[in-house]
Amino acid sequence: MNFTNKITSRENQKLKHARKVRDGKIAGLVFVEGIRQCEEILRSRIRIFECFYADKLTADRRFKELLDKISGAGIPITLVEPKIFDSIADTKNSQGIVIIAEKPETNQASFEQKLSVAEIDLIVFLSEVNNPSNLGAILRTAEAAGTNGVIVSTNSTDAFSAKSARSALGANFRLPIWANAETERVIKWAKEKKLVTTAADINGAKEYSEIDWKIPRLLIFGSEAHGLHESHKSSIEEIVHISMENAVESLNLAVSCGIILFEAKRQRKSE
Repeated sequence: MNFTNKITSRENQKLKHARKVRDGKIAGLVFVEGIRQCEEILRSRIRIFECFYADKLTADRRFKELLDKISGAGIPITLVEPKIFDSIADTKNSQGIVIIAEKPETNQASFEQKLSVAEIDLIVFLSEVNNPSNLGAILRTAEAAGTNGVIVSTNSTDAFSAKSARSALGANFRLPIWANAETERVIKWAKEKKLVTTAADINGAKEYSEIDWKIPRLLIFGSEAHGLHESHKSSIEEIVHISMENAVESLNLAVSCGIILFEAKRQRKSE
């Protein structure tokens, strides 16, 4: 296995660097923690710079196989004393493995380049989503539903933060993402691409299942706390809602997104 000398001090420069990456203080790098998340990033073919692990699960076959794959890829592996490892972990009960990797480009140009499909069926646009767990779950759901890509507006949480990554389980590294996008620019872009702008809102005129999802669309969701800005509603072509019973007023954003995306998938598959 390709690892360096064991780190026994939390003041080690490599660990200080890892903590800065974890806290989002170093541009261009991301912090990935946990066995499943590290397996997924290996599958995503993202450039990986370094791996840290605590010698507490090396008897676990899955853990050992993961370390062997990382070592086999020529990635430097650093062994960290378990108590010291906790100083870089982002979780209370860490599984003892962290990867530092390259953050994918998320500008408009790279987003369009990654949309390597003949036709765009469905793009999700998240406007001012502030909960990283929600964002990660939506990315994972969007990938599972066959969505072409996800656009995230300005004033939103980071799709590559440690918390977002835990919920996304690698989807943030595989899906095309356009981050820090201005809403007006996105709506204009959608019209240029001949996508019907469609938003989910509690006061939507139609039930989400009543519209034709075989038509290429930009599906828009507002923030968890405030929904869509009133100033943006007038420029959106269709607004839909999800009917609820038992006096329930709203659903979790990721749940709402999943319901609509899988209805769209169902309709497209029925062609």
